[in-house]
Amino acid sequence: MNKIGLGYDIHRLKKGRRFLLGGAEIPFKKGELGHSDGDALAHAVCDALLGAAALGDIGELFPPSDPKYKNADSMELLRNAFERVKNAGWRLTNLDCVIICEKPKILPFRDLIRGSLAAALEVSQDCIFLKGKTAEKLGQVGKGNAVEVYAVCLLEK
Repeated sequence: MNKIGLGYDIHRLKKGRRFLLGGAEIPFKKGELGHSDGDALAHAVCDALLGAAALGDIGELFPPSDPKYKNADSMELLRNAFERVKNAGWRLTNLDCVIICEKPKILPFRDLIRGSLAAALEVSQDCIFLKGKTAEKLGQVGKGNAVEVYAVCLLEK
């Protein structure tokens, strides 16, 4: 049996924060603003995995209202979510992601991010792909004030 999950996240960008994507720190003058460390890619992947396995969503399992998740490591949240998915009998066979931001360019960091996600999700890097897109200067993402991420995964039982 196969199941598909879709995840989405968006975070404002703010000076003085680290820009994290899938656990990889990307050099940039701004970073994601969030209750946790703000890693929008890790959050979108969590929701894709949890949704495919019908195990809830990131806000339900790790609520931003809970002080214990203040500045939490999003990759630790991802590993925790994936452990739940595995315990339910699923394995990840494919993960495809789209990162939308005007800057920085994602392509130079693609393999670093893929490697970080592959390690956390216990799969080979060829099971994961990601693309960087811009918003063509439209909206808050286009103005450089936010990063938006979509993730879709395929689970197999």
